[in-house]
Amino acid sequence: MGTDTVRVGAADEAADRRREQRGWYFYDWACSVYSTSVLTVFLGPYLTSVAKNAADADGYVHPLGIPVRAGSFFAYSVSLSVIVAVLVMPLVGAAADRSGRKKPLLAAAAYTGAAATTGMFFLGGERYLLGGVLLVVANAAQSVGTMLYNSYLPQIAPPEERDAVSSKGWAFGYAAGALVLVANLVLYMGHDSFGLSESAAVRICLASAGLWWGTFTLVPLRRLRDRRSSAQEAKERTAPGFRQLAATVRDMRRHPLTLAFLLAYLIYNDGIQTVISQASVYGSEELGLGQSTLIAAVLLVQVLAVAGALALGRLARTHGAKRTILGSLVAWAVILGAGYFLPAGAPWWFFVLASGIGLVLGGSQALSRSLFSHLVPPGKEAEYFSAYEMSDRGMSWLGPLLFGITYQVTGSYRDAIISLVAFFVIGFCLLARVPVRRAISDAGNPVPERI
Repeated sequence: MGTDTVRVGAADEAADRRREQRGWYFYDWACSVYSTSVLTVFLGPYLTSVAKNAADADGYVHPLGIPVRAGSFFAYSVSLSVIVAVLVMPLVGAAADRSGRKKPLLAAAAYTGAAATTGMFFLGGERYLLGGVLLVVANAAQSVGTMLYNSYLPQIAPPEERDAVSSKGWAFGYAAGALVLVANLVLYMGHDSFGLSESAAVRICLASAGLWWGTFTLVPLRRLRDRRSSAQEAKERTAPGFRQLAATVRDMRRHPLTLAFLLAYLIYNDGIQTVISQASVYGSEELGLGQSTLIAAVLLVQVLAVAGALALGRLARTHGAKRTILGSLVAWAVILGAGYFLPAGAPWWFFVLASGIGLVLGGSQALSRSLFSHLVPPGKEAEYFSAYEMSDRGMSWLGPLLFGITYQVTGSYRDAIISLVAFFVIGFCLLARVPVRRAISDAGNPVPERI
């Protein structure tokens, strides 16, 4: 009878854990639409056009009296949002771990971002400054929300399940991005048949991402639960704010192997983010491809990233997360090498390149997240994932800088795209040197059988 009771209790616990994991997946489903439809496809060109409408005869707008070329306004707004996020994330992360109440903070971040994105419906005429403010708020809120969302992973999945759970989360996000992007493109391409202007269609697409984000955030907020630990109770006696941030930095120095992984991730993820952001420039400027081809390639990447995330998650079960990530970095370098030789005016070869990117994109990111979750000391999940998210968001200027300098020196986008191989080679070497089993043990976590 006692054994039966234990088995029933274990079964109930496993069922509760799976229910919470399914709720966790839905935050990726909710917020990834913002990244795909808003940031990647629609907002950049549209906000730039709004800024140009408001520009003076020399092509400048003047936010807060500062002269800014209209064509640079979107890029500057994104950069400002990164600065805001980098300042806010460690403070929110420390507060989340100190109080043990992540869910109210996740709700605040999600609904701030969703409201700002929905407000983009009003970006008509010359309201470029409103667009910049909404972009900064939405982008910073997404970074904070993603940090809190990621920090749940060590709490909702035991070590042997994390690769699969993280991969499914990424797959959910890419699936949602593809689904909504298809609907957005139908509306945008056929706006005349719907009786809409092109501007109105774009504003509806932007606002729909905010509504989607806010609606589906209800699922994780219902299913995730807050937890407290003895480490968190001790933290209540520590000072909040920047003094806590300084304490977090000092604590991370006590885990040099965790920092070594973060450095490797910073390097190779910068390469990944640069490929994503510059692939359309390469396609249009070097290969002479049209906008419809580039949008179709973005959609193809989204669809195949679902399969790629799940496939690499399965590979990690047999080969370990570290080896699978290392293999994906080799694949990234091969893809860029192939991209260098793509013939101009050949969209099908560009689609082949996009397919390769899609297949390794989701998996390399998902497994990096799950591997890092093993390196986080218990009770400090949000603080450490704020550093992880800062590595993701806060240093994403290195790759574009190298890309831009290479093009400026050589005048060739082919040379610029091949220069990014350096990020994957250096990231591979740094990650290969990290003894992850010892890093996990030093962080105070159980070492999985296969990692």
